[in-house]
Amino acid sequence: MYIFDSVAKTKREFVPLNPERVTLYVCGPTVYDDAHLGHAKSALVFDLLRRVLEVNGYNVIYARNITDIDDKIIKKAAQQGVCINDITDKFTEAYHNDMSALGVERPTLEPKATESLEAMFELIQKLIDNGHAYKTADGDVYFDTASDNAYLSISHQKQNEEDRKERVESSSAKRNPADFALWKSVSDDSLTYDSPFGKGRPGWHTECSAMIEKHLAGNDKYAIDIHGGGADLLFPHHENEAAQTRCSSNHELANYWMHNGFVNIDGEKMSKSLGNSFFIKDALKVYDGEVLRFYLLSTHYRSNFNFNEQDLLASKKRLDKLYRLKKRLFGMNVSDEKTEMQSKLLEALSDDLNVSQGLSVIDEMIANANETLDANPKDKLIKRQTTADLAFIEKVLGFGLQNPFEYFQFGLDEITKTKIDALVDKRTEAKKAKDFEKSDALRDEIMAYGVSIMDTAQGTFWERVEC
Repeated sequence: MYIFDSVAKTKREFVPLNPERVTLYVCGPTVYDDAHLGHAKSALVFDLLRRVLEVNGYNVIYARNITDIDDKIIKKAAQQGVCINDITDKFTEAYHNDMSALGVERPTLEPKATESLEAMFELIQKLIDNGHAYKTADGDVYFDTASDNAYLSISHQKQNEEDRKERVESSSAKRNPADFALWKSVSDDSLTYDSPFGKGRPGWHTECSAMIEKHLAGNDKYAIDIHGGGADLLFPHHENEAAQTRCSSNHELANYWMHNGFVNIDGEKMSKSLGNSFFIKDALKVYDGEVLRFYLLSTHYRSNFNFNEQDLLASKKRLDKLYRLKKRLFGMNVSDEKTEMQSKLLEALSDDLNVSQGLSVIDEMIANANETLDANPKDKLIKRQTTADLAFIEKVLGFGLQNPFEYFQFGLDEITKTKIDALVDKRTEAKKAKDFEKSDALRDEIMAYGVSIMDTAQGTFWERVEC
């Protein structure tokens, strides 16, 4: 397996620090608002990475944090006149619901900032004791970037003093403009926490380093195998995390660094359906979660992604082909047979998650299976191999998990679906009673909803007819 390392700027063969487990940490959401498509892209990329690692035989310990201490959260709670927990609980649940709709599996660990304060205190104190951090007269604690000879080695930034002043909040109490806050003193009536350094709140970068040390670290050279997140986090967030860990624990933070590209909205092409909304919850009103998953994973994770409706519809048609093949095999027992297609797919995904190549392998399998079944509908070998291939695709990519008939029902509200299901049941009873006139009348009534019906050995199914 090969991974593109953002720091080395090249593909490297993946060799875990511990053959018994792989440790993966990804920066999660700050829960003050609904998750957007950028959150979806990152979550999907690292969900795929985890699946590929597991199919390759690795035991993956995956941690994704929840930032529930943040000035934006405090501001929103004050504006709405509610408790901080009302905001964080609401949007944490919303995030989980959105991720579930996209088929993103929950991480092994999901530490919250509010649950990790003691670990943060320990980290900050180590940095003070080691001479890498200092406390100001105002009670703030800063990391001394000048004390770390390896600072900027993660992002490879080349900054002069003016650049640093623009990027980092300036303070006359800092020794260097690039120094960043580990602990922020707060003297007003807003949310504060007691600490050995006084009342205040932790700096944003502090929590990830502390959580990694607390939950995952277990190697003298590196704390974890892989650290991931969006490309926008490389600097300053990941740079500062790496500096904190390096200077507090005498080991580097991660052996491999992975960053996914940005998601941009093409407003002109999205205006009809999403109204240019960037929120996952709004996209899910218009498109099935698996369609969004397929689309967002259809290009390489390191590339920037231009989200537009035209490309999404083309992507959906590609996924439709998989479900139409699955419908041809509906009711068959799933085989666990190993095939050449599975080897090719895993080989592609093991090459730095080469999804484009992987989808080409799937397209070829679908075309070949349909051609063979058209020529010989009773071909037991191709049926057995294809059910095994479809199950493998479900496992490693998270595509094709739904009942193929129900997949094609998306777009109708639950009330309409219930009415159609009731009519289907009545038609089934009429057929059993050999009341064919009533059965035909019910068929026409069902089809008036813009759906087609199919009688199979497993029962009667219906699907929406696309215009």
